[in-house]
Amino acid sequence: MKALPQPGEIGIFDRSHYEDVLIARVRELVPRSQLGRRYAQINRFEKSLADDGVSVLKVFLHISYEEQRKRLLERLDNPDKHWKFNAGDIDERAAWPAYQQAYELALERCSSDAAPWYVVPSDRKWYRNWAISKLLLEHLEGIAPQYPEADFDVQECRARLLAT
Repeated sequence: MKALPQPGEIGIFDRSHYEDVLIARVRELVPRSQLGRRYAQINRFEKSLADDGVSVLKVFLHISYEEQRKRLLERLDNPDKHWKFNAGDIDERAAWPAYQQAYELALERCSSDAAPWYVVPSDRKWYRNWAISKLLLEHLEGIAPQYPEADFDVQECRARLLAT
């Protein structure tokens, strides 16, 4: 809640509360019954945002198993990308089928009219970038953002400035 953008602002979150239902499910960190409640909490939270006039745009960037391997190898082979690599990614990759199932459940259980999921194929970065840009443009056009009205007398300030 503390990190939410203020009215008139745009915020971008990377995974956020979905980590709780993904990693917790794959690594069996909590009982399944607790996960079921967590999906409901996420849905209530996102609905409350939408009820307050927030546009919630959730995008799942889907890459294939082969593409993930390729990208991880590129990070290892290029010293400039070592900062992006985490050795734990190899262990997590071994749980690929379980993660796919966890993602499928999260997408299914947490896609609603108030906050739908958009699945974007992301093996090709140019396509991913185009698709996300298109989604953002459509949503921005839909909310028609405007600059805020001046809270001062523009003409009076202009006249004062010209007089200096």
